[in-house]
Amino acid sequence: MLILQDVTYIHPNRDLLFADINLIINKQEKIALIGNNGVGKSTLLKILAGSLHPTNGLVKAGSKPYYVAQIFGQYNNYSIAQALQIEDKLNALKEILDGNVTDENMTLLDNDWAIEERCKEAFMHWKLEELDLSQKMETLSGGQKTKVFLAGISIHRSEIVLLDEPSNHLDQFSRSILYNYIKVTTNTLMVVSHDRALLNLLNTVCEFNKRGITIYGGNYDFYAEQKIIESDALNQDLKSKEKALRKAKETERESLERQQKLDARGKKKQEKAGVPTILMKTLKNNAEKSTSRMKGVHAEKVGAISLELNQLRKELPDVDKMKMDFDNSALHKGKILITAKDVNFGYGDQLLWKQALNFQITSGERIVVKGLNGSGKTTLIKMILGELEPRSGTIDRSGVKAIYIDQDYSLIDNKLSVYEQAQQYNSGVLQEHDIKIRLNRFLFTKEYWDKPCKALSGGEKMRLMLCSLTISNQAPDIIVLDEPTNNLDIQNI
Repeated sequence: MLILQDVTYIHPNRDLLFADINLIINKQEKIALIGNNGVGKSTLLKILAGSLHPTNGLVKAGSKPYYVAQIFGQYNNYSIAQALQIEDKLNALKEILDGNVTDENMTLLDNDWAIEERCKEAFMHWKLEELDLSQKMETLSGGQKTKVFLAGISIHRSEIVLLDEPSNHLDQFSRSILYNYIKVTTNTLMVVSHDRALLNLLNTVCEFNKRGITIYGGNYDFYAEQKIIESDALNQDLKSKEKALRKAKETERESLERQQKLDARGKKKQEKAGVPTILMKTLKNNAEKSTSRMKGVHAEKVGAISLELNQLRKELPDVDKMKMDFDNSALHKGKILITAKDVNFGYGDQLLWKQALNFQITSGERIVVKGLNGSGKTTLIKMILGELEPRSGTIDRSGVKAIYIDQDYSLIDNKLSVYEQAQQYNSGVLQEHDIKIRLNRFLFTKEYWDKPCKALSGGEKMRLMLCSLTISNQAPDIIVLDEPTNNLDIQNI
């Protein structure tokens, strides 16, 4: 069981991320945690995993959760064993088998004599047999890194598993292994994902937004249907309340006009009848008081309806779709940009591809590169961009301007603020207010402009990169996107 009670998290810079979150996850429940980019889903998982402490509130877990984080290069300097946090245990086992049976080694091993066998079985299950536990994570593809951590589920034998975008970087075959695990496991699961196929395998959806967590008892398709029903009902309430407000204002105006006519008619009668001035003043004062009371009654009614209407409008979902407006390339369609002849790449004595590659890329083309995890897709991209040279063959590049948005968002400078990052791409043509307009189109409102890039979620970094491309006054000839939908929320995919 997992329990969150009145949990609040405030960033070190004192920005409030979320407040007073309450949630109970029962044993063997399978929960999907969904919400817009930047709402704090990954932070909440880290708090549940115990790797981050909440500012306020209580977190209880029936056992230590196993946490699979989003992969964006943060483990590159670790060996596989270090990344999986099993290096000390493996070293202790080796020491004991070599005869060094110390209390320290026995404590580190914790009676887990089958750790090596579980590693082999888990790696075999995820088709990672070729990997060595001492191998550096930086030598692995994005998909292989994800599978290493997924293999850790059975290595660590945790009853509670927290998964943050677990299908990112995975090829279709590996996704099928992940989907099957989710179907058959008896583990307690909480999964953050934007993969609809995966979300439909989970039997409860928790929607996370600024107001807290709302639980929907069903998979993602059920949740989507409920949201449509809720939206239709809310829109109907809004229309009804807007109509009531118009009617109340109209009644107020008509009543005041009628009262003013009655007052004017009464005054004329009094003047004709020669009513004394002192009595005229008294009658006038009474009429004004009556009108004032009437105004107050109507104002109170209009104010109450306006308050209800504003409350309903606050319940409307945030506008959360970015607006894309890329300029066209200046190149004519069909211009040859890249020509590759008999190219191959290798690490050590091993060539990456059984057959050398031959291809041509022309302006205006839309190309998808597909392949199994570890087949060399990212290596191929880096060769095309000139970041790597082929082991054999040649690649001719016609001086094209290319932008590469990689899986780690390495074009984002974490030391800069959101506005400063966008300004990096301004060639001097756009004024400050123009840049801020572009940022707004990509959902970076005023409260984001001074926020450090390192505090952004993966999806927010992707949006910021796309925004930056629209700020440069020279459109790139080639845009290369490596797993661009990994961290974007569903409406922006």
